[in-house]
Amino acid sequence: MAGPHPEFIPPARPIIGEAEIEAAVRVLRSGRVVQGPEVAAFEEEFGDVVGGRHCVAVNSGTSALQLTLMALGFGPGDEVIVPSFSFAASGNAVRLVGAEPVFVDIEPGSFCVDPEAVAAAITPKTVAIMPVHLYGHPAAMDRIMEIAQQHGLAVVEDAAQAHGAERNGTPVGAFGTAGCFSFYPTKNMHSLEGGMISTADADLARTLRLLRNQGMEQRYANEIVGANMRMTDVAAAIGRVQLTQLAEWTEQRRANAKFLDSAITGMVTPPVADGAKHVYHQYTVRVRGDRDAAQARLTELGIGNAVYYPTPIHRLKPYLTADGKPGPWDLPETERAAAEVVSLPVHPSLSQAELERIAEGANLAGGAR
Repeated sequence: MAGPHPEFIPPARPIIGEAEIEAAVRVLRSGRVVQGPEVAAFEEEFGDVVGGRHCVAVNSGTSALQLTLMALGFGPGDEVIVPSFSFAASGNAVRLVGAEPVFVDIEPGSFCVDPEAVAAAITPKTVAIMPVHLYGHPAAMDRIMEIAQQHGLAVVEDAAQAHGAERNGTPVGAFGTAGCFSFYPTKNMHSLEGGMISTADADLARTLRLLRNQGMEQRYANEIVGANMRMTDVAAAIGRVQLTQLAEWTEQRRANAKFLDSAITGMVTPPVADGAKHVYHQYTVRVRGDRDAAQARLTELGIGNAVYYPTPIHRLKPYLTADGKPGPWDLPETERAAAEVVSLPVHPSLSQAELERIAEGANLAGGAR
């Protein structure tokens, strides 16, 4: 059996430099390691990414989504509209508060939720829309906000993959009732693990702060029933270092994507909607033919690749009906995307030689002539 390619290009390279290490050590030596001054500073600084909104740091992107739904008071009997073409956390957060996700289809170009599918899915039980800015491409937020306002619905942006993305000049996380970000190690910036919630509503921000900390603002003065979803100061210190590099890394991702757009002809490169600033958490192409064969060829050529996501949420076991079926959903674009997509490396650590290898490999794997 052949071993790994000697010059394998990984699909992602989490960046942990000396500055991040020094920040972590500094906090460990300080003795203030949980929900302290580093968290407060990180929240203040991340506000610049989301138009100056209030920011509340938590321990993961999933916690950000769950706490937001909790803070808004959603639960059993409520419906939240969610694209099925996303990571399971989008649906899980809804279920974790006792509400029910209503799955809708995506736009074929952006891979983001189709606003007209959202409009068609609204019922008297609908309380919120959860657009996912998938792969770093911002959803069609102007239309989604219009629909939400017409029906009096909350909008919870799942911006886990889209730090710094914009639509018509407005950053994601600054449109809806709240925006939820992830700082997992492979994201465009990270804190080893962590999440952030942005909101323009000061009262909602205070409720979120209570919920993440056992319902307390002052120690032992519990005001509501809460959870333990705090961010550590070690994580926040690392996040603060990463945040200083986010703009530069984003432009490098966009430059890498621009090169791949120009050089890949054997697969369908990702389109970008008018007015959208794509930040390329993933560079996701569509394979015209046999995807399994294309992935095998890419791997043989030493090019990391992955499918995000091979199984839409509505087809995952927890979301099947009692008889093991995927429910009443008719989601043709979701099914097509799940069968065709492959993500290629686009991270800011790539060299020009690696970018050329990726493009050449994609053309070979895609059967370009």
